Amino acid sequence: MIHTDAWVLHAGPETADAETRPTGTLHRESFSFVEPRDHEALVEPLYGSWEANIEHARSRRPIDVCRLRHEEKVVLGNLGIVRILNPGTSASLQEGDICMVMPFSKRDRYGYAELVYAYEAPRTVGLLAKRTKIDSELLLPIPEDSKYSLPQWAAYARYFTAWDNWRIAHRCWSTQMEGQDPGDHLVFGWGGGVVLAELQLAKRAGFRVAMTAGSNARLAELDRLGITGVDRRLFPHLTNDPDNPPSDPASVASYRTSEKEFLRTINALSDGAGVAIFVDNMGAPLYKATVKAMARQGVITTVGWKQGMRTYNLRASECINRHLHVNTHVWRYDDCATIRDQQERTDWIPSVDPAGIYDFDDVEQLAGDYSKGRVESYFPLYRVHQT
Repeated sequence: MIHTDAWVLHAGPETADAETRPTGTLHRESFSFVEPRDHEALVEPLYGSWEANIEHARSRRPIDVCRLRHEEKVVLGNLGIVRILNPGTSASLQEGDICMVMPFSKRDRYGYAELVYAYEAPRTVGLLAKRTKIDSELLLPIPEDSKYSLPQWAAYARYFTAWDNWRIAHRCWSTQMEGQDPGDHLVFGWGGGVVLAELQLAKRAGFRVAMTAGSNARLAELDRLGITGVDRRLFPHLTNDPDNPPSDPASVASYRTSEKEFLRTINALSDGAGVAIFVDNMGAPLYKATVKAMARQGVITTVGWKQGMRTYNLRASECINRHLHVNTHVWRYDDCATIRDQQERTDWIPSVDPAGIYDFDDVEQLAGDYSKGRVESYFPLYRVHQT
């Protein structure tokens, strides 16, 4: 057995349903796992990327991952970079190599993820630990002599996800809008690291691009990247729970005021046409506004949800308006090296402020800051080992 220092999530109450499950807490404690098998590498994480799936696991919504895996406790953290301590029998890895973790514990015949490492995949130990073991085929070395820093590479996951989602969404839009000048069409997103990466690709493809941000610092970052920033504080009451919509007159009026301001903004940015490709990774609370903002022949594309996974469509309207809905998850395993090489070759990689990286001792603070929306960076990272 190997014993390591880790942040551990324990299973919730066995009888709790999805509505009553209490949010879990990460506990700093010793964690043990079985020695690596021949095809597994023993590694030490250097930097981990804090992803929405960690928050989903902590909240135990939509699932209690511990109960799903039939394990009393798990170590989360499935995206980041590691240093090889023992490569096992791998012929392509050596001790000391620094690699990105590809989270494909189980994939289908076409290379797409079915079970994600260190989330719902059983017996996997994530990067919120001083040491762990990972199947060697899930380790992708960073480019030799890269001009980018390790923290920049540690934020790769949002870019890999964006590359895959944009490729599909753009192709879908093009099937109905062949021959159109992208410069006449708007790509818009609610905000977040994946959206930021995706809009950079859209901008390179010639589209108008804009996204929301809720702080002056983030608006300044968008301006630096040539993306039109839309201050979401201008429409503070835009969220709408489709299962419990507002009923009192004051709340209804507040929502309508915010929605009107949002749609006015979209009209101004799109010359009245609406959004051609809307990157909506927020989910249910903003979906009503998303659909209203769409152009005809537009695409609504998403890689998940942050605040609500059930959305509702008026199917007839979606058909009449020829809206295409794209839903993707992670990326394709066979594309891993291609995306990495595009990042290195084309400077499509995030800026990361080292001062904003959380230390391993401060993971609990990072969890709280993320859940409360207090993390300023689009790419929240935690440092496990000094490099």
